[in-house]
Amino acid sequence: MSKLPFFLAAFALCVAARGANPYLPLWEYIPDGEPYVFDDPDKPGEKRVYIYGSHDAMRNGRACGREQVVWSASVKDLNRWRFDGVIFRSIYGADGQPLNGDCLGDVLYAPDVAETVDAGGRKTYWLYPNTQARGRNSMVAKSNRPDGPFEVSNWDASDPKKTVGCMGFDPAVLVDDDGRVYGYWGYSRSFAAELDPATMATVKPGTKIVEDMIESFKKENGNDARFFEASSIRKIKDKYVFIYDRWTKDGEFGLATSKYNLAYAYSDKPLGPWTYGGTIIDARGRETLPDGTVRVTATPDGNTHGSICEINGRWYVFFHRQSGTDIYGRQAMVAPIEVAVEEGPGGKVTIGEAEYTSEGFETGGLDPFARHAAGIASVYYGERPAERRHAKFVYSGPYMKPCYADLYAQRDPYAAEYNRCPVAHCTAGSVLGYKYFDFSKTHGRKGLELEVSLVPHGVDAKVEVWVGRPCADEGGAKIGEFALEKDWPDAMRRVVVGVAPLADRNAREALYFVFSANQRNQSLCEIENFRFTAE
Repeated sequence: MSKLPFFLAAFALCVAARGANPYLPLWEYIPDGEPYVFDDPDKPGEKRVYIYGSHDAMRNGRACGREQVVWSASVKDLNRWRFDGVIFRSIYGADGQPLNGDCLGDVLYAPDVAETVDAGGRKTYWLYPNTQARGRNSMVAKSNRPDGPFEVSNWDASDPKKTVGCMGFDPAVLVDDDGRVYGYWGYSRSFAAELDPATMATVKPGTKIVEDMIESFKKENGNDARFFEASSIRKIKDKYVFIYDRWTKDGEFGLATSKYNLAYAYSDKPLGPWTYGGTIIDARGRETLPDGTVRVTATPDGNTHGSICEINGRWYVFFHRQSGTDIYGRQAMVAPIEVAVEEGPGGKVTIGEAEYTSEGFETGGLDPFARHAAGIASVYYGERPAERRHAKFVYSGPYMKPCYADLYAQRDPYAAEYNRCPVAHCTAGSVLGYKYFDFSKTHGRKGLELEVSLVPHGVDAKVEVWVGRPCADEGGAKIGEFALEKDWPDAMRRVVVGVAPLADRNAREALYFVFSANQRNQSLCEIENFRFTAE
């Protein structure tokens, strides 16, 4: 076996963190995640959480890919997600021959899955893979297992390369308690219909498609709902909850308009009318400063898609973030939320807005003594706000550097030597932050140090380490600092800095790196990973 490079060996010699955001391995890119708790088909009586999404695997300036994969985790351990394989591919027709249609159209966008149970108790899982190829965008596939494989069930009898049905972009499906089935879809406009349970694809005879179920962002009539895309549907008690990507108003939250916002509406009936509820997650990492101004602390724009799911009595929102400098490397994220339902006609559904953090399922705070990949940052901004120009982002500060890989056969997909996501372009004036760490684990420990693995870029610079907030004016406390020297070689190195004791810090506080140098808008270093150590 070949000897590992220094920084990979450093990874292998210590415990690597699990469960942080993004909650899947950092080399995997699964946006548009729809989470469901289903029975484990291999362990009767046990349940798993399955995540169904797109797969940003093309890596050539396009989102999504031509296959869809599924990951799952036992409800008993949400920090260990397992790759369950490719569940569907979009390149074959009913006759088993390759489809020679539009190349872009055969890319699979955001899917959904529904479960039906027949009179004998047999379960069937229905996948809506969301291929936008002409004649196939209503595609539905089924399986007797939640992890597939899925086979198309609605081929057109007169054309083996087309399907029949009404569903369109970003499909979502609800099987109601009474067995009736409803479908939702749309891009810029929202559509819905009751589906025929015999086909799970076509409009139920005697019913019609509902147009503009949720008002579009294009309607300038005081409309608050502002639907853009990313339909998702859940039923909670006696209420129907519709989750979607909302285009915010210009000036809303004190910021420019953005579609990086997951919102919800609710109703007493599956097809409405609907009441707008509010924001579930703002993937810009929006935060309000002590003086009342609003700061974007993460990627300034993009799209997000996901849904909500109750696991072990606790509710979570699943969504995705952009990584890199374009919109084609999206990572799966999660955050806890509070959900309250007033039952009865006209009852209100309240979903508290989640916070964009690094914690993932480690909701009590990350372990400071575990080694953390730098790419789990939930705060990354420069001295000037980042800008979006078409599908590209222009940063004056840090961004996540994608590390694509195909490591599905590995025994441990989280193994630290390849579970990497460096933070690039750390410039003067940049702030890199992690919400939150459980600093109570450091109490009573002596000789506290912070060990950082990084690649210097030939610039004299200073990096300050703060907890709570990134500066004193905002109530933060500086606990240490280290220098970068211009004559250091452009190669991975470990920097160790003594830090102040954290006995007075709360159990759950943020950690920040603040960069300064004389050169402006020039990369000072690339951060690979870090951890605290003590005697």
